[in-house]
Formats: sequence, C-alpha cells, structure tokens
Amino acid sequence: MILREAIERYVLWRQAHGAKFTTGASLLRRFLDHADGDAACDAVTTEQVLAYLAGEGPPTRYSENKYYALAGFWRHAISRGHAARSPMPVDAPRSPVRAPPYIYARDELKRLFDPATVEASRRGAVQLNAVTFRTLLLLLYGAGLRFGEATRLTMADVDLANAVLTIRATKFYKSRLVPIGPRLAALLDRHVLQRRQAGLVNGQNALLLANQNGTRLASSTVQAAFDTLRRIAGVHRATGDRTIPRLHDLRHSFAVHRLTSWYRQGADVQRLLPVLSTYLGHADLEGTKVYLSMTPELLEQASLRFARYAAGGRHA
Repeated sequence: MILREAIERYVLWRQAHGAKFTTGASLLRRFLDHADGDAACDAVTTEQVLAYLAGEGPPTRYSENKYYALAGFWRHAISRGHAARSPMPVDAPRSPVRAPPYIYARDELKRLFDPATVEASRRGAVQLNAVTFRTLLLLLYGAGLRFGEATRLTMADVDLANAVLTIRATKFYKSRLVPIGPRLAALLDRHVLQRRQAGLVNGQNALLLANQNGTRLASSTVQAAFDTLRRIAGVHRATGDRTIPRLHDLRHSFAVHRLTSWYRQGADVQRLLPVLSTYLGHADLEGTKVYLSMTPELLEQASLRFARYAAGGRHA
C-alpha cells in the first residue's frame, strides 16, 4: 500500500476508536514532505525519518511527539500488512528535561485565594471579573483539574445536587466523573447564582466559567491575571530556583497535598494511588507516582510510614 493511503487509513482507525488524533494526524501528514507519499510504505528509509525528526536546533518535545506519531503508525501498518518493516530509529529523541512543578505551600494558597487579593489583581479588567477568576483558581486546586477541563465545563456538566463534575473528552480522549467536596460545591452554587443575577446565559450548554460577554476564558488572559496575582500575593520562586510557580501547578499541589494527607491519616497510599490516578484523569499510574517524591514533607511522611512498618507497627 502507498504511504499516503496507509496514513489516512491509520488516522481514520484512530478516530473511529474515539481519539481526536488531530495533532497526530497533522504530524503524520507533514512527514509526507520528507517521503514520497505515492510510494510504498516499505520505500521509506530511516534516513528520511531522521531528517523529519531532526528539524532545526536541539531536540525538543515536538521532536519526541513526531517520533511517537510515526512509531504508532508503523506498528499499525505492519499489523495490517501495509508494511513489512519499520524504518524507525531505535532511540526516540530526548526532549529537554522539564522543570519540576512548583508545589504551593498552604499559606501561599491562602494568599492566592484571598478575595481581596484576587479583586486587586483584576482591577480594570474588561472581561475576566474577580469572582470568575477566583472560582477558576479554586476549581483547579480543589478538584485538581487541568485548565482546559475547567474552562470547558458547561452548566450540564455540573451536578451540584450530588457534588459531581463531568469532565468530557479530556487530554486522553476520556470522560470521567469528579466528585467535589462540600465547600467547593457551595462555592460553585454561589457562582451559578451570581451568574443568574448578572444576567448571563444559564442554559445547559452555557459555560460555567465565562467572560463578561459569555465567551470562553482565554488562557493568555488568565495567565496574565495569574502573574499579576502572584506578584500581589508575594508568591515567588526561591532564590536560585529555576522552578517558576505556574497556574498548572495548582493541580500538582492538589495531588501532593492529597497524598500527604493520606500518609498523615495512616491510609493505604499504595491502594489509593490508582484512585487518585483515575480522579486526575491520568493515562496510567506512572503519571501519578511522580508525586510520591515531589516534596520533602511527602518524603518525610513516607519515611515515617516505613519506619513504623520496619519496627513492626501497623502497616496501613
């Protein structure tokens, strides 16, 4: 089978199995600039693949994404008999090591969530009001949501009677139910009431978090607001630390604080780890295990647990 047709069949196959696969499809189609799309799949050489992966400059996460898109395609092509071999190089490009997440201290979160501080950060704002901004921040931390998950929520996705959020078509093309605590549920209930009082559209398809004109929150606008908020709240990275406190780190902080609380309560963390992974919408446990060693406090709690176990105490 010719390369172009095999790629399109693979794209349709991925999408038929529930994946959006828009980025992957784009990466595969761009590969046709480096290989003859009208030639057989087995005509593709490793050199052509390497040229596509190389790009310009040092390896990036984009190079890594291209590698895995091609690798997935060739596994499918070989399994379907469209190709007899894979031209993929053995090693994937190594993208730069990401800076570790910033885990907010409890007192930092109090300052970031303080209504007066949030209000001060949004003075003069045209579309993003302080109440919506604070609700977003508390949702990111209180439910451990990704920014896109929170800003895509519609009124139909929020079941306040049962305190459950429905997160649809998330990062890994899955939907999940996210139970929330009573304080966060009460906050969202007040937010919905304020929406009605402000005259915003409240139909089932209306966004839960919206600009003054009802449109979806823009990441650039929210990020700029968060940078201002951090400055006013006095939340900065430590001297010499390359970790910059980010909006997304509210989600990481939720996970680490949840694990720390479980350790303190004597809960069976290894048994609960898959629960946290499902709650966060991770593809597998590996994405959740990284939190186990993310802060000195969490390591201390784990060490205390092990010490009790080694001494013959109860292993929770």
